Amino acid sequence: MPELPAGYRGRAARVEDVPVILGLVAACERELYGCVEIDRGGIEADLARPGMELAADTLLVHDTQGRPAARAWVDRRSEVDVHPEHRGRGLGAALLDWAEARARQTGTPRIVQTVPDGDAGGVALVRSRGYGPLVRAWLLEFAMPEEPGLPEPPDGVTVRPFRPGDGPAVHRLTEDAFAEWQPRRKAYEEWARHTVERPTFAPGMSPLAFVDGRVVGAVLSLDLPDTEDGYIERVAVHADHRNRGIARVLLRHAFLAFHRAGRRSCTLWTHSGTGALGLYERVGMTVRRSATTFVKDLTEGTGGPPPQD
Repeated sequence: MPELPAGYRGRAARVEDVPVILGLVAACERELYGCVEIDRGGIEADLARPGMELAADTLLVHDTQGRPAARAWVDRRSEVDVHPEHRGRGLGAALLDWAEARARQTGTPRIVQTVPDGDAGGVALVRSRGYGPLVRAWLLEFAMPEEPGLPEPPDGVTVRPFRPGDGPAVHRLTEDAFAEWQPRRKAYEEWARHTVERPTFAPGMSPLAFVDGRVVGAVLSLDLPDTEDGYIERVAVHADHRNRGIARVLLRHAFLAFHRAGRRSCTLWTHSGTGALGLYERVGMTVRRSATTFVKDLTEGTGGPPPQD
């Protein structure tokens, strides 16, 4: 355990702590964004990451009254969250130091933290600990006061919603499509926990594109319970079928499905490493807010691409 400020105690997180961690992260998001974007499935998927040792790679901090105050985990990248009521007391610095020490212990060459640009205190903290900016991420939104129209798909392309049994083919497509940006391929089980097996996965809002019966494009969406937005988790098009307008058609299908479900805006994240910002802007999306991924080299210097998984 790290040395914590007076009045706090820490222990490793357990699977049964998921509701507590969800409430803590939700409080942080509500303070920063005015809404909650995390869901239980996202917390569960993080704690089940392959190679994650909960006893060594996670930390949950409570105050003397047993109230959750902060949490952290580290496994190829790292996350630290401090409850708004407990900020300014040194918890963030203590958990950053703990994550760095654990990363060094496991031989990880660098550690990554993503911080919302609107969190001035968080940005200042990671910079003070020797982190440097690496990539920028944007939360984009598509406003839908009226029902969005659908463009015609390219010749030879058919579109339908996700169906049971589509998972393995969509997994291969998305892992192939993201291979140039992420350092490792995820096994199906890990990928599915973050996408199609999440309780909030929305198959009816997740259109797929096919050519000659083979899936060549996918938009995977989540129907999150605590936000008024529809949310797109992933967009992927096979390299052989890019620049044909497939992503634009799939996004429009997802927008329409969310609109018919009562949502009047739709959001997704993209980062500067993908070069996809222009695509989404051409579809009509605008930037709502941004975040920066910071990296600290644990050998010497700062640099190199961060893990994106």
